[in-house]
Amino acid sequence: MQVVDIWRYPVKSLGGEQLRSAEVGPDGIVGDRSWGLRDRSTGLVLTARREPALLFLSAQYRPDDRPHITDEHGDELADDQALSERLGRPVELVAADEGPGTFENPMNVDDETDWIQWQSAGRTFHDGRSTISLVATGALGEWDRRRFRANVVVDTTSDDDLLGVELVGSTLVTIRKPIDRCVMVSRAQPGIERDLRVLKQIIAERGNRLAVGATITAPGSIAIGDPVTGGRVPGGSVTA
Repeated sequence: MQVVDIWRYPVKSLGGEQLRSAEVGPDGIVGDRSWGLRDRSTGLVLTARREPALLFLSAQYRPDDRPHITDEHGDELADDQALSERLGRPVELVAADEGPGTFENPMNVDDETDWIQWQSAGRTFHDGRSTISLVATGALGEWDRRRFRANVVVDTTSDDDLLGVELVGSTLVTIRKPIDRCVMVSRAQPGIERDLRVLKQIIAERGNRLAVGATITAPGSIAIGDPVTGGRVPGGSVTA
């Protein structure tokens, strides 16, 4: 198995950047989910579950500075006022290392009702404890990989092959669990139409799971073509 794609998403739920290589720290790919847009009226950090328009914005990581945020036309949204005007609500860009953020998710995906809340863990705005995600090319099939926001795409048949992975490039990881999907995978974004059938198919065929989440055991680096070692082989055993 080897790495065929690397993605970083500096601002939660915004489009990200495709990388040839990435440094990985204790909290995942450096700069990944390190910022979020907080609704000033509710105090909640927005995601595309609640605000689908976020998917039409994109961010590039800048060390020691605010990320560079643009709209789908490439126009820069340089400050909180520009972001608020674009989204039609008062928002502010906040750093994840300032403290946990509170998010929302609809439990009823058909009409997007029954919203629940939870808090981020750690120094990033990842969902739950996992700080880096991997997905198999075979699991993605013909779906556009941007729908699923995985950090690392691995050239292998199934996400089952990723269970037990320990080394990605020079980065030691601990696989935690398969990732449960939400309504966000059905949202429209540039070049991708809204399609609720995507989520319904994942629920029906895969128990609502696609990709796997992991934590960082020892920081390192990841590059396109790097080997991914450890994992399952047919029959369920683990190979180094």
